[in-house]
Order: sequence, then structure tokens, then C-alpha cells
Amino acid sequence: MFSTRKKDQSLPPGTCIDRYRLTRTLGGGGFSYVYLAEDVETAEQVVIKEFIPARTAQRLPDGTVAPKSGEVAARFNQGRRLFFQEASALATLRHPNIVRVITFFRANGTVYLVMEHQEGRNLQHYLTERGGRLSETFLRTVFPPLLDGLEAIHAHDLLHLDIKPGNIHIRPGGRPLLLDFGAVHGFPQSRSTQPGQVVSAGFSPIEQYDPNGYVGPWTDIYALGATMRACIEGKPPPSARDRSERDDMKRAVDAFGKCYSRSLLAAIDWAMEIDPLLRPQSAAEFREALLAEDPPPPATDDAEARAGGLGRWVGSLLGKQR
Repeated sequence: MFSTRKKDQSLPPGTCIDRYRLTRTLGGGGFSYVYLAEDVETAEQVVIKEFIPARTAQRLPDGTVAPKSGEVAARFNQGRRLFFQEASALATLRHPNIVRVITFFRANGTVYLVMEHQEGRNLQHYLTERGGRLSETFLRTVFPPLLDGLEAIHAHDLLHLDIKPGNIHIRPGGRPLLLDFGAVHGFPQSRSTQPGQVVSAGFSPIEQYDPNGYVGPWTDIYALGATMRACIEGKPPPSARDRSERDDMKRAVDAFGKCYSRSLLAAIDWAMEIDPLLRPQSAAEFREALLAEDPPPPATDDAEARAGGLGRWVGSLLGKQR
């Protein structure tokens, strides 16, 4: 789910923070470490995210987090302040397709976000196993509810800014959950107001590469479209920076038209326009395009063979816990 840093600065199992005891490290990305933990008062399992941006922060021997140097101290402090401010906004969000924030607090010189732990499978793990070609049934089951959750985030003037398969959790019954709000950001603002933003190659649109680029709902829409394409192709799309210089990526309607309906593929292509003004400007616009239906083309024997296992897994997901 999360990338691993070259130098592990995570806290060891057994560490107690506030009322939580860390069980194990789940991973680390550009902004944070993520831990499985237990509430010592209730024995409830939770997931804890620790703000420790790789570019500006370091772990001290006593376990506290501090700026790497005086030169980056202002950036670290601003990032910590924004993380706390936006964590407080996330804690007010209640949506069935957004991971629930239980609480947040300051400790060890940084900020911690405590989230609900739920059973299920990470979409990136499933993609890696299957090599893509997830069925249209799967895509139409998982992504409209994710757009519902994204619309709720945007309604609070927040952006996710790191949507990708590794940040999507599939619970029993095929119910998706949007994870990892370590990059959450208010809008409308220039990217220059968010220090240390890390892009995810293939999923982040061009405006996230530009320190002065303006991000908005259209930014998350690109990432969601790129995630859908990865579900089909089995790998991340080319980076938006490369596409902006020379776009050799074949459009989805041309590349995958034999196995998926044209309306679905056209919606993905629309979401992945390089120019932000040419994309859907809201989750509602993209959802409307995504829910448009046309008869899917007859599947070839080869496509049916590839999709057989997927269909059984999707069927089992949809049938569980109803």
C-alpha cells in the first residue's frame, strides 16, 4: 500500500503514543509513517498516521520528530500546522466510502491521525496479483461510490491529492474505501502553499508538478481516471510530465475497446486530459459520464479466459455480507 523509505525512521512495535500502543509498521510514504495500533483502553485496532515528511523532517534518538535543518524548519512547521488543521476538518467527515478519522493529536514534535481499521484488500495488491484487466463489473461497482466520497471531501473545500490504487481499500461486499489523507490540501490555492508535496508518477496530473500550479477537484478526477486505467492495463499510466512534453499514450477507447464499453473508456479518457480545463470539473460531472451505459462488445475467448478468475472474485465480493 505504501512505499518504503531508504532509511527506516519508523517507531518500533510496542511504542505507546497517547492511549495507543503500536503493533507494527504498515509502511511509509513521502509524508508519513503508518502503523497498526491498539487502543489500550478498549483493545480496538486502529491505524495511525504520523506526519514526518521525508524532505524536511528527521527522527531524533528519543523518538521525537524535528526539522532536518534550520533552512527547512519553516517549511516543516508550516506543513505540520496544515496537517493538523486539515486533520481537524477530516475528523468531521462521515461518509461510508471515506476512512473514518477517530481523533488526532500533537505528540513527539509532530501530529498523529488515528483512523478506523477495517478488513479487506488493498486494490494495488490485487492489481499486482492479477496484472490488470479487472472487469467492467468491478470498475462500475467500485468507482462510483469512490466518487461519492470524493464529492463529500470536495464539499468541505478539501482535496485528496494522492489517489492511486495503493490508497483504495476494497472491503467485503465490494465496498470501496478511500485511504491515506496525508497529502490532503485545501483549495482553491496554489501548490506553493503546501510544502513538500510528493507526486505519484502516473497518477498525479501536470498541475501537481508545478509549484505554482492551481489544484482543484479536477486534480483528483485525473488521479481517479488514471487509477481506473491502471485497473485495466495493469500498470501506472505514463507520467503527466512526460505526456505534457509528448503524449504517446493511446486513448482508452482505442486501446481497450474490444473488452470494455465505449462510455466507460470515454469517461476515463476525459478524466485524463492533460489540460485541467478539459477534464470534468467536479466529481458529479465525472460520475454522470461514468454511469452512462452502452452495450459492452462481445468478449473474445481470450478475454473471457483472463476475466474468469476476476469475475468469480468480484462475484464473491458482491455476495458477501449482504
